[in-house]
Amino acid sequence: MFTGIIESVGTVKSMQPTGGDIRLTIESNDLDFSDVKLGDSIASNGICLTVVELGNNYYSVDVSRETIARTALEALKAGHTVNLEKAMLPTTRFGGHIVAGHVDGVGVVSKLQQDARSIYIEIEIPQELAHYTATKGSITVDGISLTTNLVRDNIVSLNIIPHTAQVTNIAKHWLVGNKVNIEVDIVARYLERLLNKSQSGGINTANPQSQITEAFLADNGFMK
Repeated sequence: MFTGIIESVGTVKSMQPTGGDIRLTIESNDLDFSDVKLGDSIASNGICLTVVELGNNYYSVDVSRETIARTALEALKAGHTVNLEKAMLPTTRFGGHIVAGHVDGVGVVSKLQQDARSIYIEIEIPQELAHYTATKGSITVDGISLTTNLVRDNIVSLNIIPHTAQVTNIAKHWLVGNKVNIEVDIVARYLERLLNKSQSGGINTANPQSQITEAFLADNGFMK
């Protein structure tokens, strides 16, 4: 589990094809590796990956074909920068939102311009993910927990403050036309599951009297 608060920006050292999969090696002189061990998870551009090799300033992970197919990872090359976050601890300050590190789809940067001191960005996300997003809601882009300005159909607009641009790979990697990893708010997915069960008559067996319906959520301010 992660928070979407980036700890360091790493650099892709190598991407080696291995039996149909990829062995990805990322190095960083800023990430604290002192508490990292083999088998730990590190979110790399928002993808939860398991450390299989570890050095003083680098780690390697094996990336399956499933992950390659569902993310923008294949577009990475040696020298590209990636956002890094170690799995959260129970004592971690929760500054972002709940991030699983399970990428839902790939978005494309469609607009980017300066807006006073911040950067205004529009990202086109897959149509099937659009209904999980909401104006002033949370979304994870390349592992970064961000608040949406506005959602229009499948276009999400964001404002990136100078600090976020400086401590992530946004300034170097986010260009118009570039692909980015998208993870929608996990709470929206569970709400959809509850609603579908309720509307289909398959209300959860643990609480057959549950009154969680679309009308209930709207009446209590969870939906607009």
